[in-house]
Amino acid sequence: MSTSLVAQLSAIAANSENALNLKAQKTRHSKSLLFDPRTAASQSFEILYAICYEGFQELCLLDNRFFEFQHDLFSENSQEKNRSLMSKAQNLELNSRLESFLGLVGSRLRLAPAIKAVEWLIRRFRVHENNTSFVLLTFLPYHTLPIFSNLLSILPDRIPLEFKYLQPYIRSLTLPKRHTVVQAAINHAQFLSAFDSYVIQMCNTSCHYPALLSFWAGIMTEAVSGLLDKARSGRKVVEDQNCQDVMIRILPTLNHGFSMKKVPDFRVGCYMLVTVIASKSQLDEKLITTMMEAIVHGWTDETIMPGLVCLSVLAQYRVQKQLTKKVIRGLMKDPKISNALIELSRKRNVEKLTNGLCLALIDRLQKSMDTSGLSFIQQAIQNALLNEAQTINIVKSLILVAYQLESFQTDVRVKMATLLVALMELSGPMGSIVQSALKEIDIDVDELELKLHISMRPQLAQVLDGIEIEKTTQDETIPDCTMDVENILKSLPNKTDEISFLWNNPSQLYQDLYQAFLLCASDDENRDKFDQIPILSKSSMPDNALYLSFYMRIWCGPNPISVRVSALEMTTRYLSADTSKLDFQAIIPYSIAMLSDPHTKVRRGAANLLLVLSQLAKPFVGIKKLEKVRKWGVDNIHNPKFKDDMYWMPTDVAARLIIEVITPVLEECVLDKDHIETIFQKTLNSASSHEISNNHDQLRLSQSSRVAILSFLASQILSTPLLTVKLKLLASANKVRSVGSLTRTKVLLPALQNWSYLSTSEAIGLCEIERLELTIMEEQFLMSIAANEEGIIFISSLIKGNMGKLRPTLIKAVFGRLEMLWPSLKNGSRCDIADVLLAASEAQLNKVESSENLISEAAADFLHKVPLSTEILLRFLNSLFSYLKLIEVPPATKRRRTSHKEAVMASNDDTKLIESGVLKTTFILQLVDDSGAEKHLELLKPLFDILAEIQNFKILAASELAYLQGLVLGSLLAILKAYRENQKLKLDCSSIRADLLVDCIQKTTSLQTQNIALLLISCLAEIAPHLVLHSVMPIFTFIGSSMLQQNDEYSSYVINQTIRGVIPPLVASLRKEKQNPATSAAKILLSFVVAYEHVPFHRRKGLFLSLIQTLGPEDFLHAFLAILVDKYGCSESIKDFAAEIFVTFSVDIELQATVKYIELIKDVLSPNPTYSSLILDTVDEINKSPNQVAVAELNLLSYLLSRDTIVLETGKMLANDDMEAARIRQVYSTLLEHILALADTSTEHKLLRSACGDALESIMNLLSTSEFVKSVKSLLDQPNELLKRKILRSLEARIDAEGLTDNAAREAMLGFMPQLTAIIRESLDVRYKYTAIACVDKISKKYGKKDLEAVAIAAETVASHHCLGQPDIRLRVMALLSLASLLDILKESCISILPIAIPKALDYLKESLQIISEASKLQNACYAFFNALAQHLPYMISGVHLSQFLSISSAAAGLDVDDTKSSRAQCLSLVAKQMDPKILFRSWEQNWMNAISLGPLAIHEYLQILGIAIDHKAKIAVTRNSSIIANIFKDMFDVRRQVITDSDKRFSKECLLEIESEINEIAIRIIYKFNDTTFRPIFTDLVEWSTEKLPSKFKDGQILRQQSLYCFMAMFFGKIKSIVTSYASYLIENSVKLLNSVDQGDVRSKELWSRVLQTLTQCFEHDQDEFWQSPSHFDAIAPVLVAQISNAQNLPIIQELVPTIVELASAADSADHHRELNISILKHLKSQSSSVRLAAVKCEQELTDRLGEEWLSMLPEMLPYISELQEDDDELVEKETHRWIVKIEEVLGESLDSMLQ
Repeated sequence: MSTSLVAQLSAIAANSENALNLKAQKTRHSKSLLFDPRTAASQSFEILYAICYEGFQELCLLDNRFFEFQHDLFSENSQEKNRSLMSKAQNLELNSRLESFLGLVGSRLRLAPAIKAVEWLIRRFRVHENNTSFVLLTFLPYHTLPIFSNLLSILPDRIPLEFKYLQPYIRSLTLPKRHTVVQAAINHAQFLSAFDSYVIQMCNTSCHYPALLSFWAGIMTEAVSGLLDKARSGRKVVEDQNCQDVMIRILPTLNHGFSMKKVPDFRVGCYMLVTVIASKSQLDEKLITTMMEAIVHGWTDETIMPGLVCLSVLAQYRVQKQLTKKVIRGLMKDPKISNALIELSRKRNVEKLTNGLCLALIDRLQKSMDTSGLSFIQQAIQNALLNEAQTINIVKSLILVAYQLESFQTDVRVKMATLLVALMELSGPMGSIVQSALKEIDIDVDELELKLHISMRPQLAQVLDGIEIEKTTQDETIPDCTMDVENILKSLPNKTDEISFLWNNPSQLYQDLYQAFLLCASDDENRDKFDQIPILSKSSMPDNALYLSFYMRIWCGPNPISVRVSALEMTTRYLSADTSKLDFQAIIPYSIAMLSDPHTKVRRGAANLLLVLSQLAKPFVGIKKLEKVRKWGVDNIHNPKFKDDMYWMPTDVAARLIIEVITPVLEECVLDKDHIETIFQKTLNSASSHEISNNHDQLRLSQSSRVAILSFLASQILSTPLLTVKLKLLASANKVRSVGSLTRTKVLLPALQNWSYLSTSEAIGLCEIERLELTIMEEQFLMSIAANEEGIIFISSLIKGNMGKLRPTLIKAVFGRLEMLWPSLKNGSRCDIADVLLAASEAQLNKVESSENLISEAAADFLHKVPLSTEILLRFLNSLFSYLKLIEVPPATKRRRTSHKEAVMASNDDTKLIESGVLKTTFILQLVDDSGAEKHLELLKPLFDILAEIQNFKILAASELAYLQGLVLGSLLAILKAYRENQKLKLDCSSIRADLLVDCIQKTTSLQTQNIALLLISCLAEIAPHLVLHSVMPIFTFIGSSMLQQNDEYSSYVINQTIRGVIPPLVASLRKEKQNPATSAAKILLSFVVAYEHVPFHRRKGLFLSLIQTLGPEDFLHAFLAILVDKYGCSESIKDFAAEIFVTFSVDIELQATVKYIELIKDVLSPNPTYSSLILDTVDEINKSPNQVAVAELNLLSYLLSRDTIVLETGKMLANDDMEAARIRQVYSTLLEHILALADTSTEHKLLRSACGDALESIMNLLSTSEFVKSVKSLLDQPNELLKRKILRSLEARIDAEGLTDNAAREAMLGFMPQLTAIIRESLDVRYKYTAIACVDKISKKYGKKDLEAVAIAAETVASHHCLGQPDIRLRVMALLSLASLLDILKESCISILPIAIPKALDYLKESLQIISEASKLQNACYAFFNALAQHLPYMISGVHLSQFLSISSAAAGLDVDDTKSSRAQCLSLVAKQMDPKILFRSWEQNWMNAISLGPLAIHEYLQILGIAIDHKAKIAVTRNSSIIANIFKDMFDVRRQVITDSDKRFSKECLLEIESEINEIAIRIIYKFNDTTFRPIFTDLVEWSTEKLPSKFKDGQILRQQSLYCFMAMFFGKIKSIVTSYASYLIENSVKLLNSVDQGDVRSKELWSRVLQTLTQCFEHDQDEFWQSPSHFDAIAPVLVAQISNAQNLPIIQELVPTIVELASAADSADHHRELNISILKHLKSQSSSVRLAAVKCEQELTDRLGEEWLSMLPEMLPYISELQEDDDELVEKETHRWIVKIEEVLGESLDSMLQ
């Protein structure tokens, strides 16, 4: 029961308004957006309402909708409203009004008026407590602004559940990030729902604004995306359920959004949500459709583009392609939908959306004849809104719709026809796609064309004999059948002079007849009428070819299929009824040609015609003598000019051709358009014996019959004017190889020749008439040429230009056919044609501009393209060799004597000949290169011969001919590589001329030529090394002087190949001859090293590594390093490069090379050098002494052995106790022995001795630390001081490098400490001591804490006279620094040395003030010592020492040396913090006068010490030393008197002010440490001290003291304010005295007067305890202040006194005091001095401004004076009086005119 009661009481307490808790009420009232809590708590609702109402009024000016809240929320009565006293219903109504206002003001929360208005809701109605959720939602879009942080600071402890995520930000008062809001929306359903509802409410009430909707859209989009990601699961059922839950939460929002037509931004936000949902979840098809319908329903111009984006995304996930009717209606409502989709397609994929729309429009067209969508479909296809497959599907659908509909309305037919024609006429890729759709669809296109009255296959313009044939209408419609056919037929002429329509190109008569037949073709009755027209002369048919030739031209021409089929039918019908027993073989070629037509109907018609012809030919089969049988059309069907070339088959052969060959396979020909070609191939080709045995039972024509058929076809190909027929017949004839001895080339050659003589324009014109491609015709004609003599002769004639006309397409076809024939040509024929081609190509080589240039280019390209045999290449090279020989021998009359270095000056003719030779040589060598010289090894000798001729030819050509050389060398290289790869091949060494290769390297500047020649030599060195060994040095000399400078990859490759190819056999030969490789091959190394500087930087390492590895590092590494240093010196770059090379090898090789390197140096230093002079080539070096060489070499050695890599590798190797480690130890011993021996011989030469020491140091560093320390102990016993110093320096470096975890190293180092201290004590070498001290210092720092006793002994040694007591400055510096480090380690353990060290340090610090060398270093070292002392043992510094230390430091500050400022300041700061306060303050006081005497810099630094001490000492410590500090106060405030009295020119006025300001700041900081009890006596003592009389010699001393004091007092009252106002009682008497006694003629007195007024002003201003209202205080000061106005002529009354009087009047807030002041001031208005009157007026002005109505209560007393002043004699006084009047009127709000009258 008690628990329940406690819970109830807790709930009541939690919801209580704390009405009786005044503190709680005040706290609640202090919650404010605008004001800090303290200010807010002091504000009444009346004041607050005035502020907030002002903001509300400004809002009303911005938006009229705010006026409705003027009568409730912002009425006067709202100040009295208290929510705790209102009923529930009233509170609900109030909540509604508050939310309405918050929603409306949300868009303007960036404006100050809006925040003021919201402030009223917070302070009066507590919306932040009672409407927390709505307030937070209103401010949420501004969560990144500071105002949101203010809101978080005033929220109640309990906030709504949906905003719990803000708790961390409320506690820390930091702004939440956008990511936080998004995560809250994802993880807290309550927040998402509340946010959604809020935004929908704002939209419904028209309170939305762009920032809110943009924020909502962004948050919701990310939140929905996150929710869908969160919904994913491994189980599909769970994932689907989760996604469904998300959709249930989001769909209501979408429903609201899609219904808001007037809020486009919200609708667009819903589109974004739909897009995310569609892309991240698997939506049901029905739901996607519903969404699409909702999107298009009600969209506007503002939302159509975002809506289309959303639709395009939804369409991607929709299975059904076709869109629904509702979506279609919505889309098609917008007339600009196509433009919108086109624009959108540039950014997004709209293919599926457009495809669905097009399919739906086609479906609507099919069902309801609605053509309104056709324009959209056309634009969609034209603008490529669909992909290829979709476009094909749409076009097919359109064609099917057009084909299936039987009865069109007129407008539908026209629109469909127009659309299809427009689509068929498209160009580019889209046009190709549409055409492919037409080809793929399985319908009768002719029937469709007839239905729509259009021609869907575009026709080309036809120009015949200069007469342009009229084209069809724009839509290529066929004339309507309803036209009057009778009239058209009657309009045709009855007679004509034409004999056959197959003579020439079609005439105008043919065109007219064709148009008429086109009209009649679709109707049988009309065709019959057309067939009987007189002009065709059907009745005279046997004698007249006009009738049948018309139909033959129709069916063979580029006409509609139905028209061609009709022509075939008309011919078939006519011949079926023929009884004339004629031989109609003239029709056979035209019928056979149609059997290969691509259209089945045409082939069927041709088959029917051939069946009829077979029936007519049956009577002629088997009858040999048929001379009396008449052949139709023999004399008149073709042009008479071909009469002599025509060949007609015997009638029986023609009959057998039709009946036995063609008729049996007609069905196959109908099915396959290429079958007729196969039939002719099988029938006419001469069969091999194998074929005869396999087909002995098949019927075969005799050879004579086959010859007759082939000849007949050839004559028809020649004579027919129809290119289509020529093409079809050629395709069949070209399948025939030969018939007996008769080849197809022989019979078809006349036709080919005839065709070749056509000009380009003629050939193109003929092809355009029949819509054929010229290239296809050219290729088919050239296919008639076979690989026989006739064909080769014809091609050669064409190439030579002896036959035909040079058409580009014909030339291309000729060479294309030749390329096909090339493999099958006999070798002799290939050689002959190659010679022809080579000759033909010369026109291009010589750049001859002629019509033959096309053939020349083609011939040259052909030779480059086809494979050339070795025989052909040999012929080319031999001809070239002879040609060059001919050019090199000039005529005898032109010979002249020339130098071998000069080129022969050639005449113009010779120049042309030379140029021709160069071009021909280039061409032939390119052919060799293209053919792959490695396949033609026989070319080796000819190529060397050509190379030799080129070398000679260079003189004539006055050119290097680098390209030619490169071609020859490249081919030679390929051949030699073939020999290298196949060692079975035997190389003819007599063919090789190595001298030519060396000549190519040395005498050309072409890098490419040099590279190839080097590769060639490298390859040759591997195959036959004996051929190149004698040329090695010239080669490597050239490489070093030239090629190493190149920066390309290929040159690097060439050099590496040369090194790897040439050097190994060279070294092998040297070893074989038992020579020293290093000395024998030194020149090779030298040639490379000399070029070191010219080798590109990034290639150096690889190049020299390759060189050394190839030579052998064991013998050549040391030589390379020695030569490198000898030639370039031991610079940093050389050392780095040498180190890169050196560390690449193993430790064993490195140490061996080092031993040989030292031996080489010893040999250099020997009196009679042996091998070193050969390696270093020092014979000619006069300027270099052996010592210089040795020093440089030793410097490099030191550098190499000091590399970390070799040290680590050596340590690893020595750590292994194996044979390899033993061998390395042996090599190391040898190395150490050599270097020590070298060091012994180098004692006389200082630099050499030093270099040896460095080398020894580096070698010693190869050992581990423990081993090294052991070695050092023995080596330090040697007398060589320099060597010992270097050993210690090496030890010093080792100390830095060692880690703390190496116990062996630590023990060795600490064990070495006694020896180091002994060195410090006993050694006379100061520099040796330096190093020893440095070692002691570093060992102590690193390991000292492990052995304090050893470190303490070392410290005593350092502090003794052996070290610290020595006269050497540097030694003192090191000793002091070492002692500072040792103090850090030893602390109390080193107290015993301080009595010696501290006095010494002070003495040295004092000495450092003198101008001596390294004074700054000594001074810094002293401060470092005292710094450590103050930090660890401050109590060891006595007062005497500290006083002395401060005195010296002040002197140092006065010297102003930059190098010591930092260390001194750091030390003094630490001393101020660490020293005992009493000692410090007393020492400071004692040295103050000394600091003043040293100048401003010393004072500044000295004051800083005091400031730091005050800041870091506790209050109690400062208070205990208040007596000392009181004296310090007096000393500081007396600084002005001291400086001015002494006339110290170092202190300017500004400098003094700066010092006083700093003193005052420190004084204030001291006062903060005191309490009133401590400081008040000090204050009174200071005031009394300032008034004390001084000796007469200190003139104005008292005034100067008081100036300093009152300067401090002004700051004192200004900083501490009302707390110290009562202290003014000690100043009143003195202040009155000073004001009254001011000497207006004395500057210092006037300055004191000003400072007194400033002090009083600060005191008056901060009086909050009514101190100055006391009559005793007021009466003492007020009369004196007002009386000062009378001094206006000499004192700055307006600037100084008036502000003081105003502050006094404000502080003495009493009517009596005001009246007293006013009366006193008014009296001065009667003064005779205008300055006094002006000052009084200005004072009244300021009082009026400051006190307002309170001061103007005495206006009646002022009016007489004002009236009088209006007519004052002084213009300025009168002017200021008027200003005073204006101010009074502003305060009173009324004019004074009536009062002043």
